[in-house]
Amino acid sequence: MKLIGRNDTGARPEPAAVREAHVEADTDAWAQSAEDTQQGLPAQRSYGPESLVRISAQQLVDAVGRYPADDDEPAGEPEDAASFESALAAREQAALEGRHRSAADAGDPGAASQLGAMLLRRGDLEDAEPYLRAAAAAGLRAAANNLGVLLHQRGHRAEAAQWWRQAAVAGSAPAAHALGLQLRDQGEEEAAEYWLHFAAEHGHPLGAYALGDLMEHRRDVRAERWFKVSADAGHREAAYRLARMREAAGDKETAETWYRTAAARSHARAALRLGVLLEERGELDEAARWYRQSAQNGEPRAACALGFLLRDAGDLGAAAEWWQEAAEAGDGNAANALGALHAGRGEAAEAERWYRAALDAGDHNGAFNLGLLCAGTGRETQAEQWYRKAAYAGHREACNALAVVLLQRGDESGAEPWFSKAAEAGSVDGAFNLGVLHAGRGELPQAHEWYARAAAEGHGEAALQLAVVHEQRGHAAGALERYRQAAAGGSAEGAFRLAAVLERRGDADAEIEHWYTVAAEAEHRRAQVRMGVRAAERGELQTAEHWYRRAAEAGSRSAAFNLGLLLARQDSENEAMLWYTRAADAGHGRAALRLALLALRRGEPVQAENWCRRAAESGPAEVAERAARLLGALSAELSA
Repeated sequence: MKLIGRNDTGARPEPAAVREAHVEADTDAWAQSAEDTQQGLPAQRSYGPESLVRISAQQLVDAVGRYPADDDEPAGEPEDAASFESALAAREQAALEGRHRSAADAGDPGAASQLGAMLLRRGDLEDAEPYLRAAAAAGLRAAANNLGVLLHQRGHRAEAAQWWRQAAVAGSAPAAHALGLQLRDQGEEEAAEYWLHFAAEHGHPLGAYALGDLMEHRRDVRAERWFKVSADAGHREAAYRLARMREAAGDKETAETWYRTAAARSHARAALRLGVLLEERGELDEAARWYRQSAQNGEPRAACALGFLLRDAGDLGAAAEWWQEAAEAGDGNAANALGALHAGRGEAAEAERWYRAALDAGDHNGAFNLGLLCAGTGRETQAEQWYRKAAYAGHREACNALAVVLLQRGDESGAEPWFSKAAEAGSVDGAFNLGVLHAGRGELPQAHEWYARAAAEGHGEAALQLAVVHEQRGHAAGALERYRQAAAGGSAEGAFRLAAVLERRGDADAEIEHWYTVAAEAEHRRAQVRMGVRAAERGELQTAEHWYRRAAEAGSRSAAFNLGLLLARQDSENEAMLWYTRAADAGHGRAALRLALLALRRGEPVQAENWCRRAAESGPAEVAERAARLLGALSAELSA
């Protein structure tokens, strides 16, 4: 057991009533005032620091002789200063103990109290007990408190409480604190509150902390006051708890002040929370400093958070080191991060090892990630098993993934409950997919309800579906709003349609260009074609060619045809024909008609006739009509 006087770390020691209770050995018995001796106790002799015998090192040497020298050191030469001071302190302690023992054996209760406290600190309970009993029986409250500590250590809780009560009644705040803790742990909360309140009112910071803890447990608003009293006295856990209360109340400024107070006293969780607050407002360097301090003080969540900061700064090597430290300390989030890192490098076996470590740490993201890993390597059966394991544990995205697997193999009735579970748990993908499921059955009101729920959480594709419905119904304003939401949510189709609506309305050209660009950069082929058309209209042929070529290579027949036209105008007819052919083979009627005309120009009527037939089949109507007229003329010429 440690002596009272240090800050509590926040972890509750095993016998709660012993929590650093024998501070009396350092306070009441060693420095009692005359006022203290008038509180119903017999007059006592003071053994405070001012009454101790002080002797110099030379006097001690003269009295007890020099310390023996080491074998390899000549006698009479000075010893190492540190070892000398240590030996000197031990000699002084032994001399002091001897004087206390002599006085105690002669019947001095104050000396017995001091000697009992010294022996208790040393862990010599058997030798300490008779001296503490003698002093406590003589009415010394410090001895009564320390006797309570000793008895509690030996498992005699009832008798310990009796002595603590006697000391507390005599005015001992540490004894009142210890008694209050024991009563609290026995479920006697009303009596516990009384004694903890007594300790707190008498300036005992641990008493104030314990009182705040008890009150917070009861949701008593007075808890904050006592945490503050304890924190002001230097109790770091009280400062941390006070900060948590202020943060929960929305007062982040005051919370940060108390987090800093606790973190400056090496409170690991306070440093972690301070790091989180700083990261939220973008002060990443200072956040990293506090995360590092918290991690070095044994908080794995801080090591994990520091890893993410380093990853975002591009230092994957250092990030992995902190994640590994956190993961090995049992942090599932860090284990998942390591797994994702290895998965991204194609190191499936190592990724699986860390995902399993995350699962072993109780993080069901590990099971979900194992499912994703198996699905990515073609192990569909295993993927489903991992999804199912995570889904049954309540992992909402695993519920959605499992439903998708079931739906893909035609088990709609099996998929629907999992989509519902995912959506109800807050999965926006689950809500969107449930909307798709209802829409496929023609249950449009239910579909729109789920789309709306997903869109409210920022799901771009869900907003797109609602926008299309608004546009079909002629609700232009509603459609525009939803298209904006879809575009902001990352839907390339939404960005394209938003730009198209704005273009039809004749709105600001800069915004139109912006949304077409957003969609085009996301590989939306029609947006790329529009970017090409708009660039060509401005005479920016190089830009137009870039967008046409990008879309054409991705399979857009319109882009291929437009690229052919552009190249033909630049006298690159051979390459133009290649793109016309690709467009015509994909069913582009105008490209086929263009090829027919080129074939006629080259004197290839049979080839021209074939392309005319392709153009007539592909359309549209205007192209089909022109192709039919050209085909008639060719047939007449060929038959002649």
